[in-house]
Amino acid sequence: MNHCQELHQLGQSLWLDNITRDLLNSGTLQKYIKDYAVTGLTSNPTIFDEAIGNSNAYDEAIAQIARKVPLDESLFMELALDDLRRAADMFQPAYQQSQGMDGWVSMEVSPLLAYNTANTIAAAKEIFAKAERRNLFVKIPGTPAGVAAIEESIFAGVPINVTLLFSREQYLAAAEAYLRGIERRLQAGLDVKVRSVASVFISRWDRAVTSTAPAELQNRLGIAIAYRTYHAYRELLASPRWSKLAAAGALPQTLLWASTGVKDPKASPTLYVEELAAPNTINTMPEKTLLAFAERANLHGVMKEDTTESEKLLAQFNKAGIDVDVLAAQLQREGAEAFVKSWQQLLKRIADKRASVTEAVS
Repeated sequence: MNHCQELHQLGQSLWLDNITRDLLNSGTLQKYIKDYAVTGLTSNPTIFDEAIGNSNAYDEAIAQIARKVPLDESLFMELALDDLRRAADMFQPAYQQSQGMDGWVSMEVSPLLAYNTANTIAAAKEIFAKAERRNLFVKIPGTPAGVAAIEESIFAGVPINVTLLFSREQYLAAAEAYLRGIERRLQAGLDVKVRSVASVFISRWDRAVTSTAPAELQNRLGIAIAYRTYHAYRELLASPRWSKLAAAGALPQTLLWASTGVKDPKASPTLYVEELAAPNTINTMPEKTLLAFAERANLHGVMKEDTTESEKLLAQFNKAGIDVDVLAAQLQREGAEAFVKSWQQLLKRIADKRASVTEAVS
């Protein structure tokens, strides 16, 4: 049993934070499923931008689709959903075996809709319908503007991956939106089995305080925030409110650790995987992190629900002048802005590719 399989046996799902057509065509993703217990994956505009720009694997499809689809955004959706359908089919065994709790892929709504609730809801419905796969999440950012769209999408029966969460408070707002959506379905006599995950970003915390945190606190803030959030997650699952929904057949919104690639070259590349090992959670990691963890890891048990030590750490950060509440809002805002920038770069890449492959064909 390798380290990835060991983590899977512990009860945590390993997802890949990457997708490319080369990854699918080469059989590499199937190898990760077989050898490294990978049971799902996530995607984002940056991943697709790099995949399309750094390979000619999409050129033929772009040339074919471009004749039928005039808008670059629509062209991208066709390309992305084609990849994600193939991946979703590979994860069908995990989806079936886990009764829908595992085996998922994710597709993001346009970040340009971040402050338009109605259009975000409409886009989420469209993506899920076009995907034609039950095991596809639509990603909606857990910003204040996104919370309403999350609730309405869940109520509409669309599985949602809530992204861009950075703190316990942001996680709880996303969880509240999920609960309200499920409660409304229950009241309306609808099926309450609508899946969701809540993606909490880790490494960006430590990168944000690299120049301000004392040396002894380097690479410790993200993990401390994760412990605080995990405690809230466990409390929610033990609450009477959730027990009522679970009794009606609802599935829990699973906590997902995102941004778990280590940014500090001096730190262990598997730091966040080792420290955030916890049952009934998901860790979605970059390919580099997955391979490093498979080769060398030092699992030392599961995360504790006791937050005494992590709260002491957070008090030290506060003493050092780092206000985690202010920083959480800043990280979420910057994350949303970065998603917009990546989206715009992606659409330019699509436009450039469309022009070059169309010219080559003609």
